[in-house]
Amino acid sequence: MDSDLAEAIDALRDSFRQRKLKAVFRQGDEAAVRALGKRLGLPHRYTEFLKAADPADVETATPTERLRLIPADALEKEQLGYGRGDATTPARNGWRPGWIVIGHSALLGDPYFLDTTRIDAEGDCPVMTAMNGAELKPTLCASNFACFIRILATAMDVARGFAPNVADPDDEYIFREALAPGLRAVDPAAARARHWT
Repeated sequence: MDSDLAEAIDALRDSFRQRKLKAVFRQGDEAAVRALGKRLGLPHRYTEFLKAADPADVETATPTERLRLIPADALEKEQLGYGRGDATTPARNGWRPGWIVIGHSALLGDPYFLDTTRIDAEGDCPVMTAMNGAELKPTLCASNFACFIRILATAMDVARGFAPNVADPDDEYIFREALAPGLRAVDPAAARARHWT
């Protein structure tokens, strides 16, 4: 695993510890993850994440989002109804086969997905989201998966000063403003896309 991803994972784990929130990461089964990667066409950096820190029970919590990451053993099933429909669950209109769902908003159900049609030289790709149940208009969440994990950690750190489980429009605005500088430092392209802020 490369140092960018390892540092991002450590930062995310630490953000959960600092906030005393439950997060279960487990060591992924290397052979099973490799086979899953081939079946779904997963980028190298994401499979390395699943091997090192498979998100068995991981849900971030900030004033603007609760994002649940999908564990490796549920990843294939989560694709049904998206790009990999079957006879009982047809694919969503406009969903591209190269998009792989890796998480969901626990608040709105919106999918977070890898755009594997744009894999870079490091074996990574952008992470996108789109509103669930609406016309698909993908928005950039992170320039690559390692940045995505770092953004989640940064958001969790910024959320440390906010009351948990309280929906307050003022808190949402203040949180977004407080997150913006950290987001620009981690991923300027994601900051410009304005999904997080």
